[in-house]
Amino acid sequence: MSAIRLLVLGAVRQHGRAHGYQVRNDLEFWGAHEWSTAKPGSIYHALKQMAKQGLLHAHETAPSTAGGPPRTEYELTDKGTEEYFALLRESLMAYDQKMDVLSAAVGFIVDLPREEAVALLKRRIEGLERWRAAVTEYYTPEEGPEALGHIGEIMNMWVHSADSGAEWTRALIQRIERGAYTFAGEGEPFVGVLAEGRKNPYATGTPHPGDVR
Repeated sequence: MSAIRLLVLGAVRQHGRAHGYQVRNDLEFWGAHEWSTAKPGSIYHALKQMAKQGLLHAHETAPSTAGGPPRTEYELTDKGTEEYFALLRESLMAYDQKMDVLSAAVGFIVDLPREEAVALLKRRIEGLERWRAAVTEYYTPEEGPEALGHIGEIMNMWVHSADSGAEWTRALIQRIERGAYTFAGEGEPFVGVLAEGRKNPYATGTPHPGDVR
């Protein structure tokens, strides 16, 4: 799975209706351009593609009085909302997602009910434990990686990855179960978007010409 799909759908959803530069600005504000493929070109491409697929509705606003091109604003369709939550749930639950996909899912985790988020994370731990058990059928950590030659270092890395992933997930579950953060249905959630007109200190470039008027 590509993180860009989840990131763009989630960013648009947080605004309700957003143009491409707002989405890009938010993702750069979160640092997603550093830890994912959410670069300007891929963001605008994803918006256009998902509009073609019926996941986003594209609204073309009036042209600029200064003669600039119309600005396209996007909002999620019902199909897009279903896709967003399916991606979010899968990304939290799966043990073998890439780091950028898991990072995107954690960024939107509060869009789910608290109990569901915990249940999905517990399923992630179960997957990590199964994966670790499969690796240790061929590799015994207690004997050390040298027993299998340098190839043992690969399995040693996998075991450490599974252990650290499970440890991090358990700690997150504990924080959530203790009441950390505001989840769906619990009140006003934290929304990490830039206010209109607020300068983004992490911006990487100029707006797309169809995004500003």
